[in-house]
Order: sequence, then C-alpha cells, then structure tokens
Amino acid sequence: MRRKRVLAGIALVAIVGAGAAWTLRHRPVEVPVARVERDVPVRVFGLGTMEAQVTSRIGFEVAGTLVAVLADHGDMVVAGRVLARLNPTAQQARVARSGAALQSAEAQQLRVAAALDRATAQAQQKRSQANRRRELAARGNASVEVAELAETEAIIAAADLAVARADLSVARAALADAQAGLLAEQTSLAKHTLAAPYDALVVGRQREPGSALAPGETVFTLVDAATFWALAHVDEGRAGQVREGQPAVLRLRSLPGEAFAARVVRIGLESDRVTEERRIYVRCETCPPRIVLGEQVQLEIETGRLPAARLVPETAVEGFDGATGRVWTIEAGTLRQRDVRFVARTLDARLALDPALPETLAVVTRVSGAMQEGRAARPR
Repeated sequence: MRRKRVLAGIALVAIVGAGAAWTLRHRPVEVPVARVERDVPVRVFGLGTMEAQVTSRIGFEVAGTLVAVLADHGDMVVAGRVLARLNPTAQQARVARSGAALQSAEAQQLRVAAALDRATAQAQQKRSQANRRRELAARGNASVEVAELAETEAIIAAADLAVARADLSVARAALADAQAGLLAEQTSLAKHTLAAPYDALVVGRQREPGSALAPGETVFTLVDAATFWALAHVDEGRAGQVREGQPAVLRLRSLPGEAFAARVVRIGLESDRVTEERRIYVRCETCPPRIVLGEQVQLEIETGRLPAARLVPETAVEGFDGATGRVWTIEAGTLRQRDVRFVARTLDARLALDPALPETLAVVTRVSGAMQEGRAARPR
C-alpha cells in the first residue's frame, strides 16, 4: 500500500511538472514589434582623410645652387610672390655674352646695309654709263668695244648688288638668331627665381639654402586653401543613393566632439577593386579654423528622409541580401516567418520595411530562442 502511495505521488509530480512545462512552452509569448516612426533620416557612413583639390610640388626648371628661401611652412603667399632663388652668376654671364652677340649682329647688319646702298648706287651708275656708251656707239661717236666694256661693268655691278642684298638677308637672319639667343638666356635667368603660381598655403619646405638642385626637384609644397575637401571611402553596398549636392556631417579625429556641415561635391567614377569602396568628396560649409592634410575624418551623408517608416534591426532579419530578408510576424495571434522587402537602411543598422506591407501586420524587432512557428504571441 505504501508503495502505491509513493508511486502515485511521483506520478502526480510528473503530471504537474509536465503541465507546467507545457504551459511555459505554449503560453503566449510577449515580443516587441516595429512601430511607425516619423521623419526618419537615411544616412551612409564613410571614413577618409582631409585633402586639397589643388596641390602643387614646385621647384626650379633649371639646375643650380639654392641661395635664398623666402617662405616657410604655414605661410600664406599671393600669386607672383618670390619664394626662392638660385645662384644667377653663371647665367648672368651667359646673358651678357648673348647681349654682346646681339650688338655685334646689329653692327654687322648696319655694315651690310651700307654696302648694299653702295652697291645700289654703283649699279645705277654703271647702267647709266653703259646706256650712254651704247647710244654714242650707235651714232658713231664711240667705239663698239668701249660700249661693250661699259655693258660688262654694268652687269658686274648688278651682280655685286645681288650679293649685297643676299648679305643683308644673312645679316638679318644672324640678328634674329642673336635676339632669340638673348631671349632664351634671359628666360633661363628668370627661371632662377621661383614664384608662387597662385594664392597658396605653404604646407612643406623641402630644401634649404646651399642645396644643389636638379631640374624639377621639389622645393615647396603648396595647396590652394580654398580647395580643401574630404575624401571618404563608402562601401559600394551603401553608396548607391549618394548624389552630388547632398548634405553631410563631417567630424575630424582631432575634434571628435564637433560636427561640421558639408556637402557632396564629387563622386568618384572608379571604385577601389580591392576594398570595394567608392570615393566620395565633400567640401565643408562651416570649416574648422585649421585644416591638416591627411587627418582622418568621419563622414555621414544624408541620402534622404522617410516621412514615416517601420524600422526593424538588422539582427532581427534572416538572410538579408541588401533588399529582402525573412522576419518574424504575429498573424492571427501566432508567430509566423515571412519574406519581406526593405526600402532603406539607417545608420544605426535598422531596416525600413516596404510601405506596401500592411501596417496591421506586426513585425517582431527582437528574436529569441523561444520563438517558433505557430506559437501563440502577442505584441509588447
């Protein structure tokens, strides 16, 4: 009898336990569901650096020894300001030699021009004399031999005139060559002075006085301060809605607590094939007082706003492929899984449900291990 009572007690405990477990397992579970939110901003995130659209590494076009450096790091310089000079002594000597050659060519041209005038006068005289002797010979007042001699002298004088004219052409060409040579040497002398090509900020001074420079060697690095912008790298999967002119928020690593208004000004036409990122350029509208090239920046670009949206955390979506995924829903008081479409992704990794999805359909926003198809549920 006692044994029967023990077995009955064990059976009762088992039944009560099973009933409790069944109740815990099948009682309606409370789950949070998506609610409608208003005026939801859609942003994309990017990391990058501060750059300058106009950057120049300038130096001398000719070789020489640097004798003066007239600007330094951090200076603002205006277009045309002299920044540095090379030793001009040797080039000044070349200019002087070319100047002397020009004077010699000018004198030679004057001498040849005078010889041409003389040859012109002699040719005219000999031709007149030959004409008179011919007339006299025709009337019998002079011999034919004398007339022929005068004609020969006139021909020789005409030939001398042609030679004088050719000499003048040669002298003119020599003068032009001397002028070009002087201009070339003067131009080379001007290249011994380095001037700012535009209003610029000096961000680098690479050489000091006494340095021997090769042609094209960098002396200064300049940037146009009006062309500072941020280059950010945005994941291709998030960059599809980025457009020029969209507003953005810029944060510098050196000023993490401050945000600067910016705007997209350029979208790169070539993505990085390794990182699969797109280059986005933004220019700040309210800039920090001091910009450092190469400083890391964080960028948030607002690609649009949703007047109303129901948002589901990406962690509550299975198989999200960028446009669709599988979510848990409450239908007729029980849990079901349904494939849905999403129209946007927010910066905090929430997905906006397609507005075509009925608002009466409750979509679960937090998934737990207790959830299974057909289990009773109610929204919390």
